[in-house]
Amino acid sequence: MAIGCTPGLAPAVALFRSLGDPTRLAILRRMATGEARVVDLTNELGLAQSTVSKHLACLRDCGLVDYRVEGRQSFYALTRPELLDLLRSAEQVLAATGEAVALCPVYGTAGATS
Repeated sequence: MAIGCTPGLAPAVALFRSLGDPTRLAILRRMATGEARVVDLTNELGLAQSTVSKHLACLRDCGLVDYRVEGRQSFYALTRPELLDLLRSAEQVLAATGEAVALCPVYGTAGATS
């Protein structure tokens, strides 16, 4: 059976694709320290408001973040504490492999085009 036909992989593929975007990953890493407003994220990450909002919408659609309203402000936070474990595990894998994945000709920095 081909991998593309393996039942049950689609949700995991979607999760890792959502984590694979540098902006979304930066937002999630920031939210690991606590909730944040869009203005906090734009200032801390040096991104445009429209960029942050677009990526927050994607993360909300994936069920990874949500927000609460307080007055006229929205505070975004991680919805799943397990996501922190996943990010920590990824950091451990990178440390254990000497970040060799960065050398991957397809997905690593060597294969990245600017």
